[in-house]
Amino acid sequence: MSKQAILRARNLTRYYAVNRGAFKPNATVKALNGASFDVFPGETLAIVGESGCGKSTLARVLTMIESPTSGTLEIEGNEIALVGGKPPDELRRHVQIVFQNPYGSLNPRKTVATMLEEPLKLNTDLDITQRRAAAEEMIAKVGLRPEHADRYPHMFSGGQRQRIAIARALMLNPKILILDEPVSALDLSIRAQILNLLSDLQDEFGLAYIFISHDLSVVRRIADDIMVMYFGKPIEVGPADKIFENPRHHYTKALFSATPVADPRRRRQRIRLVGEPPSPLSPPPGCAFAPRCANAQADCSKSEPPLVSRGSVEVACFHPLD
Repeated sequence: MSKQAILRARNLTRYYAVNRGAFKPNATVKALNGASFDVFPGETLAIVGESGCGKSTLARVLTMIESPTSGTLEIEGNEIALVGGKPPDELRRHVQIVFQNPYGSLNPRKTVATMLEEPLKLNTDLDITQRRAAAEEMIAKVGLRPEHADRYPHMFSGGQRQRIAIARALMLNPKILILDEPVSALDLSIRAQILNLLSDLQDEFGLAYIFISHDLSVVRRIADDIMVMYFGKPIEVGPADKIFENPRHHYTKALFSATPVADPRRRRQRIRLVGEPPSPLSPPPGCAFAPRCANAQADCSKSEPPLVSRGSVEVACFHPLD
């Protein structure tokens, strides 16, 4: 019996018009240029890639912080209207986000309890006593103490603030949690605690996670599936164990080669990419990775490679690795 996706995204795009001055024509930056993927209950899809590849743009589109230019999004088989500036109610209830910097996403003038009760006040009919009880219950679930309810964000450590941000995201009982670099600003020991908390919450609530990160050691620990992005597009998608074991795209292999290995007996050849990612104002013809790829051939610069299934993995490359 095949799994039923809780979220299906198809060809999501986000373009920006750029005014380049009086003597240059306006340009279009394709920050997100055709992302398609499925997310399943109780599982984690990790989205990885260099800075500027479109990871955070995708997170903003999925939560309707920004409206997509085109594409479709389904939750539990129901298509969500991705138009206008206000997120539809279905999306707000089912999809929540946790940002990288917890202090920047928490209101310094409000207590923890007030921040956690706010989504319930706006979206439910619970009275003040019920909202307070729900907030205190969630505070306990994320590993904080009852007395923390009436404290302010500046009174907490970074790890505690991230627990508060996670608690707030869970107050409406969402089905999907988008985690945008949720542990990159934390110390290593605190990262492990937050990752353990996320794992426990996923098991308890059956949450689907979209985990956006550049830290592949964290991704290897938490991900069920991986989507590697480059220049606004997915270039390799599949089960995490298959991609880590045998990356098929040349960019994925180079990206993974830069990940430190804890075992000193295992040696990994570092693949150094030549040059920088192309300018979004003047994208190259064909494959966007071709100018940096040591294995590029003539056809790579003529047309853009589509995602093609190769076993359990999809790869956008005319000449993938074996």
